[in-house]
Amino acid sequence: MRNEPTSARNAQAGRQRAGRLSAVLRAAIAGAVLLWIAIKSLHAFAAPLPVEIRRTTDGIPHIKAADWRGLGYGIGYAQGQDALCTLAEAFTTYEGLRSFHFGPENRPTRESTFGRSRNLDLDFFFKAFADDAMVARYRAAQPAELNAAVDGFAAGYNRQLREARIGHASASQQLCLHEAWVHDIAPEDLYRRFYAAQVAAGYARFIPEIVNAQPGGAAQAGTAWLSSRLAHRVGDQDGLGSNMMAFGRQATGEGGGVLLGNPHWYWGGPDRFYQMQLTIPGKVNVAGVAFLGVPLVMIGFNAHVAWSNTVSTARRFGLFDLSLAEGRPTDYLVDGAAQPLQSREVQVTLKGEAGQARTLSRRLYRSAQGPIVDLGAQNAAFGWSATHALAIRDANAENFRAFRTFWAWNQAASLDEFIAIQRSELALPWVNTAAVDRSGRAWYADFGPVPNVPDALRERCSTPLAQGFAQLDAFTPFLDGSRAECNWQADAAAVQPGTLPARSLPSLLRSDQVANMNDSYWLANPAQPLQGFARALGGEQQALSLRARQGHAMAQRLAAMRPGSARALAAELREAALGAQAESALRFKAELLHHACAQPKVNLPATEASPAAQVDVTAACTLLASWSGRADEQGHGSLLWELFWAQWLHAVPAEARFEVPFSAAAPLDTPRGPRAEGVAQALAAAVQAMAAQGTALSATTTSRRLVQTGAGPLPVYGGCDDVGYFTTACNDDGSDPLGPNTSANSYLQVVSYGPRGLQAHTLLAHGQDEQAVSGGAGLAGAAPVQRYVRRDWLAFPFTEAEIARDPALTRTVLSP
Repeated sequence: MRNEPTSARNAQAGRQRAGRLSAVLRAAIAGAVLLWIAIKSLHAFAAPLPVEIRRTTDGIPHIKAADWRGLGYGIGYAQGQDALCTLAEAFTTYEGLRSFHFGPENRPTRESTFGRSRNLDLDFFFKAFADDAMVARYRAAQPAELNAAVDGFAAGYNRQLREARIGHASASQQLCLHEAWVHDIAPEDLYRRFYAAQVAAGYARFIPEIVNAQPGGAAQAGTAWLSSRLAHRVGDQDGLGSNMMAFGRQATGEGGGVLLGNPHWYWGGPDRFYQMQLTIPGKVNVAGVAFLGVPLVMIGFNAHVAWSNTVSTARRFGLFDLSLAEGRPTDYLVDGAAQPLQSREVQVTLKGEAGQARTLSRRLYRSAQGPIVDLGAQNAAFGWSATHALAIRDANAENFRAFRTFWAWNQAASLDEFIAIQRSELALPWVNTAAVDRSGRAWYADFGPVPNVPDALRERCSTPLAQGFAQLDAFTPFLDGSRAECNWQADAAAVQPGTLPARSLPSLLRSDQVANMNDSYWLANPAQPLQGFARALGGEQQALSLRARQGHAMAQRLAAMRPGSARALAAELREAALGAQAESALRFKAELLHHACAQPKVNLPATEASPAAQVDVTAACTLLASWSGRADEQGHGSLLWELFWAQWLHAVPAEARFEVPFSAAAPLDTPRGPRAEGVAQALAAAVQAMAAQGTALSATTTSRRLVQTGAGPLPVYGGCDDVGYFTTACNDDGSDPLGPNTSANSYLQVVSYGPRGLQAHTLLAHGQDEQAVSGGAGLAGAAPVQRYVRRDWLAFPFTEAEIARDPALTRTVLSP
């Protein structure tokens, strides 16, 4: 090569360089192609996998996804299909924009756990307390998977909204679809939704009194509102609560357990229960219900454990009596030293006369213990005066653990794991819990944030104002805020500062049964009373409600049956739970009629509403004597009994009604022996009232207690809580018919575990569609309500094979 001419050598070198360049180019191209293929493969691998929504009988969605974001996406999409208008209005509330869209002086049309305060008051509250800083703290406290579900819910809801707007809207969605308050949401909206639920037993009880508290001012409220407000743990309605029972192996006669979940809850509004099954293969498979806007199951079951909740008697907030510095109503004294109240200006957006936005500002105040609350509408002493103010501390204000507890429960593989989660989080904001699993044990606990105020501290830190408040409510902690030693106590074992640790909270694990019907934890099982706990938990050795007495008698009877299998006990439980028996009649009818019917005619004195009259009660006595005591289609006389019972309760003070008063030694059998005083007059007044209404004495409650559906008006069995119905169906004001503002039997589940595995039966009294109990959801929307009216428990399709066999199965696949 060295003898070749220079030109030849140069040409050869050029060819070699070209070859090398060509090889490099080919390699580069090949590498680029491989890189492109790899990138495409990674994109294909990272792309969201499809989300499947299968709907079965009664429109129940079974949502299946590959991850938590996909699961949330499917939940948001499905809830948007069934409850778009309710959700959109709720998100407007949590965002603090009700005044702009609905007017500042108007109120929500639907009941909820935050009540029906004026829109302006709700706006100031949510703007001040559910702000961006709270949202950031909330998100930071959640597991990444739950945050992903929240993100997915917002995206799925927004997709459903877009689809509705391009022509795929249901009749229910059409009612609000083009309103300005219906818009896309963000994940932040769901954390605000969570917050609204968690403060339901604290701040939310006093929204107007917090946001209107001003130095020397007075809260905007009625003159007798406080006593009734304190009588409700959450919401503003009587009878809002639940029944729950859990049975272990001693009751079933085999290894497994049985659970009844029976919430008495809202039929409409943002806190209505929504039923669903959620599945991520290999990670979670759970069914049950949650509030609208919540991307997980709150009451339900999986293949291993089932649980339910009832509203607890524990106080979740406390008050502090603040002494103010002389002449300075925004400075308060602690151990003699003046401290300024913190203040914050909050702005709410209103709509001007020409439709333009304008802002209204208000300054809200808080102490180190919590925001100032003006309760002066009850009594001036409880108001913000020149010398005193009240602060309220909500144990749930910083409890960001509640929904991550539900998230963990959804995946629990045993009752032991379930209990460990509950014990470590102590997070349920205002409910008791019962649970069972395959091991045949029954669990009860009232585990949640409760002020750490031992009775000794309460007594040591009382004030004259606290003693006056105790006449209204003996259980809410009311402490001297002028002494640092009177704050809620710290405990190293507590999950949250200032709250009780697990060892100081009631719980019970038994092999026979536990139950709760909204009375205190004291008699979760009457054979083993839970005693010695702080008064803040709601008290012990107190008379039970009639509903609780019926529930405990039912639980004891069922536990004693020992039918030999969990499924057999579950069948008995399903029938008993919907019996519609009035406990007041079961226990007292014979004696009351003996007193009322001693004379055929009863003289009624004149009142402001009616002149004196003589009433013949013969027909009423004959009718009630033969009445079954049930409020159903055959219960002729049930309406008369309700009026009779109400008249007697109104006319005779509680302490004068019975010969044998309540005894803690016989809590299920006392009080008893109704006295004769006022009984005949009560029956005569009931007869007179029915005549004035033009109602036959033999009328059934079901002839009046109707619900409007797409299938027409349907009769609903059961009755009011104060009459002692375990099966509740009653508007708070006693009016008829029932509808979206009713609180009554809502979601019911009876779940059993035995050698043949899980068996679950469910009912959703108000249906999935937000218009199901307003008459606007059509025949399909009415189907769950019809099923409830028929007492036709749905065998819930939980396994893949059961879902595939469902005769109403439909399938939707979404690509997020």
